[in-house]
Amino acid sequence: MAPRLEVRNLRRSFDELTVVDDVSFSIQPGQVTCLLGPSGCGKSTTLRMIAGVDKQDSGEIYVDGDLVCDTVFRVPPERRAIGLMFQDFALFPHLTVGRNVAFGLQLPKAEAQARVRELLEKVGLLRFIDEFPHQLSGGEQQRVALARALAPRPKVMLMDEPFSGLDNRLRDGIRDETLALLKDEDTAVLLITHEPEEAMRMADEIALMRNGKIVQAGAPYNIYNAPADKAAVAFFSDINVIEAEVNGALAKTPFGQFLCPGVPDGGQVEIVCRPQYVNLDFDRNGERPAPTVQNGTAARGTVLRARFMGSESLIEFRMEESGDLMRVTVPNVFLPKPDTVFWLTVRRDKCFTFPKG
Repeated sequence: MAPRLEVRNLRRSFDELTVVDDVSFSIQPGQVTCLLGPSGCGKSTTLRMIAGVDKQDSGEIYVDGDLVCDTVFRVPPERRAIGLMFQDFALFPHLTVGRNVAFGLQLPKAEAQARVRELLEKVGLLRFIDEFPHQLSGGEQQRVALARALAPRPKVMLMDEPFSGLDNRLRDGIRDETLALLKDEDTAVLLITHEPEEAMRMADEIALMRNGKIVQAGAPYNIYNAPADKAAVAFFSDINVIEAEVNGALAKTPFGQFLCPGVPDGGQVEIVCRPQYVNLDFDRNGERPAPTVQNGTAARGTVLRARFMGSESLIEFRMEESGDLMRVTVPNVFLPKPDTVFWLTVRRDKCFTFPKG
């Protein structure tokens, strides 16, 4: 079965700056794929080319196996069976909710009215069919925008940070409702966001984008637990970085030796671990805890500061041997005083080793 949306080798440059560089991916019906990356990495330009409001310099776009555009052939945007949702809901203020949803429907009046009522029922807003957008809350307006985008039964939905304008209290609920409705309609979804949490919550597959390229793609679990490089780890969470030199395929650190197969002698590596995988042990008269297979050797650190973050506490340490800063998070409230000494160990199975670049 052909993918619902397939993008092959898209490129786009402005003057001498390459904004999208050989981007390829595909999305199946009912699948949510997220283009995730920092501002300016090329996400929105990719979306605009798929929508047909910008032209690629090279590459091809297919919907259900049919060519939508290359550098010669182009199906107009309104005939691509592609829906659009943006941060700006773009509802017509002079039209009622029902007429907003019906806008652009090329159906007999009775069928159009039935489709409008069906979608407003699904988003829980049928009672507002005769109201105007200004009479609705932000979350309700977002659901109207979703219903309007789905009304023509698009095969693909493009969503450019559509939830960023919502209050944090509403965002999770609206995201979940939107995702359920899109899957119910069997729509292929391309979601653009710079928020890792949103991507992890909504996406079946994440394509991590940087400097115009997709640097890694896969299921959220795999992207998080098998990152391609240090920057990929850092995009999802705070990180600690331990620098070391390799000799005999081993890197010597204050936390013991780490295996670095394939790295030549004298090569520099960075061992990366997230703050939640650093363990603490109280200093008992300077006696070092016994090393374990999972945690390796303990290293002494002194508390610089501790802050309560809501569901966890963040403690920053200055390491005794290296002088490096080490961040640690622990559940609940744990606020040791500055200058308190602890022994720190790192979960070796949760560390990532990358050549220093």
